[in-house]
Amino acid sequence: MTVNWTRVETVFLDMDGTLLDLHFDNHFWLEHLPRRYAERHGLCPRRAKDTLIPMIMAERGSLNWYCTDYWSEKLSLDVAALKAEIRDRIGYRPHVPAFLAAVRGAGLHTVIVTNCHPNPLALKLERTGLDRWVDCVVSSHQLGKPKEDPQFWCDLASVVPYSAPETLLIDDSLPVLASARRAGIGQCLAILAPDSRQPARPATPDFPGIHHFDELLPALLNQPLPTRP
Repeated sequence: MTVNWTRVETVFLDMDGTLLDLHFDNHFWLEHLPRRYAERHGLCPRRAKDTLIPMIMAERGSLNWYCTDYWSEKLSLDVAALKAEIRDRIGYRPHVPAFLAAVRGAGLHTVIVTNCHPNPLALKLERTGLDRWVDCVVSSHQLGKPKEDPQFWCDLASVVPYSAPETLLIDDSLPVLASARRAGIGQCLAILAPDSRQPARPATPDFPGIHHFDELLPALLNQPLPTRP
């Protein structure tokens, strides 16, 4: 069994690439933004992408990487508005509603913990209604540091009290999972197929992984679980 549910009181869930299809974000940063940037600056799409991608990658792992305000100022574009242009690409990954219903039925404390900036976060919640399935949603921008920073998980306890050893984190980012493990999170589970338009990633020996949430449902539904008081 991938998850020891008898040791879980709190479930932290990443959003993009875990609950929602990462195709939206990949398409935005790799295709839509370079196209709009090319139009704004009179560049060919190839040159725009060659300019943008190194600039974006230089911020990887920092809060700026995820911050639409930062990129709007740096690129002189309304990045939040550009994301809204392709809102129809926002969607659930397979079996997510069934999994969230099962977690809620088990009485577990469930929190979306995301690096997504509040502007696109609001767009995604409006589009999907994800916030109705969980107890709360926390953006790393509220705490001023990304999930890749181990201190984030300590600071998170001031917003969402939790016991780290009895917490499960499900995330598609290996650096985030490693950060959470260093911070004492009891169980860390990787998503191997975050983008529906891309091949699944190979399993890693560092963390157990699943392709889709239906792999977790049998044990979750059939095993007696502790409930919250």
